[in-house]
Amino acid sequence: METFELKEDLKVICNTAKSFPDGIKEAFDTLQATLPDCEKRTWYGLSSPNEKGVIIYKAAVTELHDGEAEKAGYTPFTIVKGQYISETIIDWMKNPQIIGSTFMKLLEDPRIAHDGYCLEWYKNDNEVLCLVRLE
Repeated sequence: METFELKEDLKVICNTAKSFPDGIKEAFDTLQATLPDCEKRTWYGLSSPNEKGVIIYKAAVTELHDGEAEKAGYTPFTIVKGQYISETIIDWMKNPQIIGSTFMKLLEDPRIAHDGYCLEWYKNDNEVLCLVRLE
């Protein structure tokens, strides 16, 4: 585990998965099929439990210009700058469940923000950075 500083807020476009974890791929595929210039965007995953404890997952990509999310019919969201605990996973596609077990480890840290979320930052096709914001 390492500490990571996100130096600025990131505006993203979100598409909520219909179910977790089965709907994740479809949520990303829909963004890719409906937004232009996907190769210029950074991809993220956001997850947190709702009031009933059900995990809500949002596929997300960076907004290329202000108001793009609403114009495309998606939900805007801001990934908040600050200190995060993190762990990098290499070759995650060989074992996608490792992302969940990595977050379970990160969520045990007593310093995490209780109003936060689990953040996946897809650096490339093989590398994902798992992050949880600290208080």
